Amino acid sequence: MTEQQQINYTRIATAIEYIKTNFQAQPDLDEIAQQVHLSPFHFQRLFTEWAGTSPKKFLQYISVQYAKKLLHENQATLFDAAYETGLSGTSRLHDLFINIEGMTPAEYKNGGHALLINFSFAESPFGNIIVASTHKGICYMAFYEEDTTAFSLLQSHFPNAQFKQKLDLLQQNALFVFQHDWNKLHQIKLHLKGTDFQLKVWETLLKIPMGQLSTYGTIAAQIQQPKASRAVGTAIGSNPVAFLIPCHRVIQSTGALGGYMWGNTRKTAIIGWEGAIING
Repeated sequence: MTEQQQINYTRIATAIEYIKTNFQAQPDLDEIAQQVHLSPFHFQRLFTEWAGTSPKKFLQYISVQYAKKLLHENQATLFDAAYETGLSGTSRLHDLFINIEGMTPAEYKNGGHALLINFSFAESPFGNIIVASTHKGICYMAFYEEDTTAFSLLQSHFPNAQFKQKLDLLQQNALFVFQHDWNKLHQIKLHLKGTDFQLKVWETLLKIPMGQLSTYGTIAAQIQQPKASRAVGTAIGSNPVAFLIPCHRVIQSTGALGGYMWGNTRKTAIIGWEGAIING
């Protein structure tokens, strides 16, 4: 990410954080622009370029009230309601993901011994991102602030693997998701290190349609363990593949955002970005 892109993202993130804190006061364009030290005209243009929609409309997608309303209307039939709405094409991203393949017990136990993992650094609308892949698929993707720390976190997931900084085709296909060029998403493979329970939870997350939200309790019910909401939350918090496995679409039953490994401001931004795409 260039220095200017980082500045722009920081400004947008600051604006979103301000809106989250003050949404009940319904701040206008001038007030929000003042928080990021831009003229209303410049801020409107920058925000629209980043999100594809105006700040005013974006506010509708990211407010907690929107989340509460969505959940209140769908309740326990959230998934069924999503399917019945006739969502199709690019709004049904989860249909384009082929599968999650779990690593073998040996690979899981020995920390990736004998695995060769390619990794690279890239840019996204939500900040810098590191993406890694084995010969079978994407094994790791995370937002980061600093290269060395990002690589150290990757190594901690696979302490015995061999690493090579290389952008391969698997990674390229995965990164297309940020460019609205989704023709190759069907080629994405995920090769993940996790328990059977974690893999089941992560697979269920892929069934949440873009632009929709779910809750920890709903996910627990979907995997037929309705009393395991806390364990579901732990598994979601261990998600090794940011964005592609959409843990950002899971919030608390009260409508509160809940946690996010890469920060709640980024979570809010992603939810709003997806809502802007779906509602065009």
